[in-house]
Amino acid sequence: MAEKHSFNPDYLAPPGDTLKETLEERGLSQADLSLRTGLAEKTISQIVNGIAPISYETAEKLELVTGVPAGFWNRRELRYREGIARRDEVQKLSADVAWLKTIPVKELVQREYIEQSADKTEMVRRVLQFFGVSNVAAWHDTWEAPAAQYRGKAAQQRQPGFVAAWLRMGEIEAAKIACQPFNARKFRQILTDVRSLTTAPATDWAQRLPAMCAEAGVCFVLTREAPRASLSGATRWLTKDKVLLQISLKYKTDDQFWFTFFHEAGHALLHGKRQVFVDYGMQDDTKEEREANQFATDLLIPPEYKHLLPDLKRKVQIKNFAESIGISPGIVVGRLQREKFLKPSFCNDLKKKYEWA
Repeated sequence: MAEKHSFNPDYLAPPGDTLKETLEERGLSQADLSLRTGLAEKTISQIVNGIAPISYETAEKLELVTGVPAGFWNRRELRYREGIARRDEVQKLSADVAWLKTIPVKELVQREYIEQSADKTEMVRRVLQFFGVSNVAAWHDTWEAPAAQYRGKAAQQRQPGFVAAWLRMGEIEAAKIACQPFNARKFRQILTDVRSLTTAPATDWAQRLPAMCAEAGVCFVLTREAPRASLSGATRWLTKDKVLLQISLKYKTDDQFWFTFFHEAGHALLHGKRQVFVDYGMQDDTKEEREANQFATDLLIPPEYKHLLPDLKRKVQIKNFAESIGISPGIVVGRLQREKFLKPSFCNDLKKKYEWA
């Protein structure tokens, strides 16, 4: 089968060329056309030379004089103006090709967010469309705006395009989720049920968690890490009634994953709707991060059990304790390691490993 190619000429012929040919066929001069249409000779000359556009009113007059339908002249003018706009856009996009190097284009193609094209200017257009902006200047204003609080900001400063791509993937996936209006009280109740999912297989909670969160107006989205900007999580309000809670599998163990999930949930419940939180790790370098860390810590292992932690030295003790409070033993191990009751190398086999399918 023959390969199909679209016809995209690299030249633009103004409708005035067609008008000139039509006049010659009918033996009319531009002066004759001016006399018969009531238009100034200068206007006719500008139309013929592609300077002035053919208006709807002029198209009606040309139909009466030449017999060529007004619709033809209108379509001819529209295609010409569209061609000029496309040409100008290509010229502008050509100047932005270097910007593509700051974006994980290959990753976006592999994940099927955009289609590959050999035309670099077309790739600029497709990446801009992915981000929902019209030009690179708008991209900088939208995606590099200092509205977010970054936990580990140095990484964002080095690779802002990769960070923005990961965040945009979350937005796109969240748009597919139907949510109830946000209800803080209901979300707190749901988090108690979510806590019990820490003992479930990943195939179970990965299916149930989005629906549970959506009941309280929270879009839970699991997004594979972006190269060179490996984020662990982010919390953003998409609308006044819808919050996005976006998580990766950066650390690949259940203790880190669930701590990050409840940390982000803490941001949604404790902090303002205008704030954006993007997390790279477990640092608690701001008041909000400390509060979110404490929220996750207390929800996973309530404070009334804290005094028992120093005595958990053996695996069987950790397992029994985890079972008694209804969470995964890996989470207990992570807590003991963070508080230095266990060495970082001890009991890691109690942690569940999470991998992308």
